[in-house]
Amino acid sequence: MSGESLLGSVEAGIAVTHCTDSSPGPSEFDLGYYGWRVVLAACLGVMAGFGSLFVYTFSVFVKPLAAEFGWSREAISSGFAIAAVTLGFVSPLLGRWIDRFGPRRVILVCMTIFGCAIASLSLLHSGLWQFYMTCFVLGFVGNGAAHLAYSRSISTWFQRRLGTALAFVMVGAGLGAMILPVVGQSIISRFGWRTAYASLGGLALLLGLPLSWRYIRERGAVGNQSAPVAHAGMTWQQGLRASAFWIITAILFVSSISMNGAITHLSALLTDRGLTAGNAALCASILGGSSVLGRIAVGWLLDRFFGPRVALLINLITALGMFLLARATSFPAGCFAAVLIGVGAGGEAAITPYLLTRYFGLRAFSTLYGLTWTFYAAAGAIGPVILGRAFDATGSYTSLLTLLAIALGVAAAANLLLPRYADSFVAE
Repeated sequence: MSGESLLGSVEAGIAVTHCTDSSPGPSEFDLGYYGWRVVLAACLGVMAGFGSLFVYTFSVFVKPLAAEFGWSREAISSGFAIAAVTLGFVSPLLGRWIDRFGPRRVILVCMTIFGCAIASLSLLHSGLWQFYMTCFVLGFVGNGAAHLAYSRSISTWFQRRLGTALAFVMVGAGLGAMILPVVGQSIISRFGWRTAYASLGGLALLLGLPLSWRYIRERGAVGNQSAPVAHAGMTWQQGLRASAFWIITAILFVSSISMNGAITHLSALLTDRGLTAGNAALCASILGGSSVLGRIAVGWLLDRFFGPRVALLINLITALGMFLLARATSFPAGCFAAVLIGVGAGGEAAITPYLLTRYFGLRAFSTLYGLTWTFYAAAGAIGPVILGRAFDATGSYTSLLTLLAIALGVAAAANLLLPRYADSFVAE
């Protein structure tokens, strides 16, 4: 079933509403509200975008590429690093374009390039430069085909249910993490890795692209208008001068180092402690599943409680999970630690854009969100490296994981320093 027909089947059961602020119709608490169609389209777009389709399927292509071309695993992994670093540096620029031209235009361009670039990997030859250049392109457009781009559109449609709406968009990433690696591996096993890359590229073009063209727009836009709608809020320069932005970013930075480091080394740590490879993989799957539940739970909490207090709770849960992982020596202990870390990993994805809208409004939302992504990506690259180095030096992850858990607990307390929301950016 195509993305268009999938969403069309959902539409059949709800009333048709217009896309203008002045039109009467359901509120955001009703299923017939147009914003929920935007949420569903964004959820499926994120599932077919960079964060799911490229990141979570990358590992299933490592061995086939190594066997085909004789490349080392380090050389192949360097392609992923190129994409990740490029994404981190380009995210503020993409955010600026989204604020200036509107999310729909940027998403359509980036999703088209992204899908074509993924499909083009099916034409790889023995030169590593071709692989690296494609990874660079994927990183450049990556956040234009991910939740950074979709979040602005969602944030214009919701006030009282914003947390829930953002959470359901992030569910797309969790679903992609669970489904796409299995799909990719199945295609590789049956038809080869070239067909798998072509199929995944086609998925992005046939699912994410038409849904974004049909449904993604800002509230207040008329018809298929792509131009941005004027919104209240700070400029990005004003945002950078606000202490709240740097508190949010600092917490995110510490959280990214801790979570990405723990997630990357989870299987290795547990097998070192005597767990079988199968049980370690199951713990990783449980982590992915709990991240989906974490997204939904955090969305519900954000709509009912003060955001920084929700963030404090989620950060402390993550820190506890890391502390327990540092000492896990059995399958139940590893599972429990994975559940706690997964809840934190899922919840963080919804917390950051939610807080940015509450403190800074939507005027420069995507630019500021892009800047936080730069710090998140840098921290995400640091975490796995320092944990790997700690293990190489000491033969154990325990000391550094404990230290990172404590650091995250201290960073979590910084949520108490965040002020009340700016009333002018929050509808009563």
